[in-house]
Amino acid sequence: VQLQASGGGLVQPGGSLRLSCVASGGTFSRWPVGWFRQAPGKERDIVTAIDWSGGSRYYADSVKGRFTISKDNAKSTVWLQMNSLRPEDTAVYYCATVGQPYGKIYYTAEEYDYWGQGTQVTVSS
Repeated sequence: VQLQASGGGLVQPGGSLRLSCVASGGTFSRWPVGWFRQAPGKERDIVTAIDWSGGSRYYADSVKGRFTISKDNAKSTVWLQMNSLRPEDTAVYYCATVGQPYGKIYYTAEEYDYWGQGTQVTVSS
């Protein structure tokens, strides 16, 4: 399984970005997905996650009401819509998936089996 994350960039505070994560190989349509982020000198933390069907979602408190995760199983793609971006959102963002068919939501990095390469998001004026 390979995950390709893209869509990062430089944006001003209050702006928006849409990240995508495209999977190849495996049965991505049956797997849950998470987005994590890691700022310099900090641990990799979960931002949001979605179950295999797209019916259940989790958001970290810091992004609730600003970020939205969605999953299109037919396209093997997960998106992360990020609005009202803040400087503290600056980090490398990673998508990851768990090779567990019909899996629920997973919250820790250790539970994820496959990772994308990361995409840099910088929020700065």
